[in-house]
Amino acid sequence: MGGSVIYLAGGCFWGLEKALSVIRGVTDTECGYANGYDRIIPDYLTVCSGRFGYCEAVRVMYDPDIVSLHSLLDVFFMVIDPTLLNRQGNDRGIQYRTGIYWTDEDSERIVREYVEAERKKHSEFHTEAGPLQNFIVAEECHQDYLDKKPDGYCHIPRDQIENIRKMFSED
Repeated sequence: MGGSVIYLAGGCFWGLEKALSVIRGVTDTECGYANGYDRIIPDYLTVCSGRFGYCEAVRVMYDPDIVSLHSLLDVFFMVIDPTLLNRQGNDRGIQYRTGIYWTDEDSERIVREYVEAERKKHSEFHTEAGPLQNFIVAEECHQDYLDKKPDGYCHIPRDQIENIRKMFSED
């Protein structure tokens, strides 16, 4: 099992978790709440209040010998709109902001270079990039949500998730 990790926030974490989990080389995904005020331990309702700065995020564990961080960022920017401030799809609020959070210097370098190139493609750009400050695992009901409820809400179209799966399959 690979040991690299990156944290991605892209609106509602259900769809982002599903899109990333279908990528060959991703060894685990986990929904949670990132980069909020660490004086509280958040739950879904606390995060939805928007008062404590947390965003819905996905911890992505991956094997860099199979999938690169660059490829994960390619997928991330395929499924989000970086020009939107604090929203994706029908979801609105600070908890739905987009962001990339690293935990090591190699990831920082890759993310900074990638984001700078991506920023140049847009007249407006609202995806934050910075070190992970904190991450609290979300309640069990949010983990693998779209596997449990295949017809659940998702701002990422199902056919796009299937196309991502095909892009990374060995066939």
